[in-house]
Amino acid sequence: MSKDCSGKLILVATPIGNLDDMSPRALEVLSTADIVMAEDTRRTGRFVAQRRCLYSCHDHNIRGRLPQIEQFLLQGATVAMASDAGTPGISDPAYRAVGLAVELGAEVSMIPGPSAVIMALVVSGLPTNRFAFEGFLPFKKGKRRKRIENMADYTGTIAYYVGPHHLSSVIEVLLSVFGDRRCCVAREMTKLHEEIIRGTLSNLKERYSTSVPKGEITLLVEGASN
Repeated sequence: MSKDCSGKLILVATPIGNLDDMSPRALEVLSTADIVMAEDTRRTGRFVAQRRCLYSCHDHNIRGRLPQIEQFLLQGATVAMASDAGTPGISDPAYRAVGLAVELGAEVSMIPGPSAVIMALVVSGLPTNRFAFEGFLPFKKGKRRKRIENMADYTGTIAYYVGPHHLSSVIEVLLSVFGDRRCCVAREMTKLHEEIIRGTLSNLKERYSTSVPKGEITLLVEGASN
């Protein structure tokens, strides 16, 4: 049951690389909100006028932050929430704050903007009419393989976030489970050294077997044949 809550939670999308992608509305919200919850206070702090209203909020402290967010919302505050980069709620704990705000009866809104997974999907050359976002895969090899196996029969495009040091091993497992499907590695998107590599899993396995790429990576894989 919702409580009597006059506060407002606003999710704010921020650039994934190029700061020129910051929208005027996003700047306005971050500079005028009563409270700003940021996954990375150093990055988001560049857009916040009053540092005293800036709080860190990430996977490791979200449990402690939720009671504070609840208190702020019940007091009628406008709470802005930003991820490290891109759209909050995608592979970060912002979705838990949204669930709390909805339960409280607070207004929830969003300033839309950059999203690494959507940009990578659109430029990949793979089908975009149906896709699944799998986020980061587990570090443990057994659990990682199981997650990949669960998507073996999915016919839409599959998107993963992959750390540069894990890319080669992830591609190797994908190749062994899926077979040699089309794929795309999108790296450092919107940044100076943006790189979009399209090919097959075997092509990319060979490419990254001897070199470790730098930066943030989104990996897209073709779905199973109908």
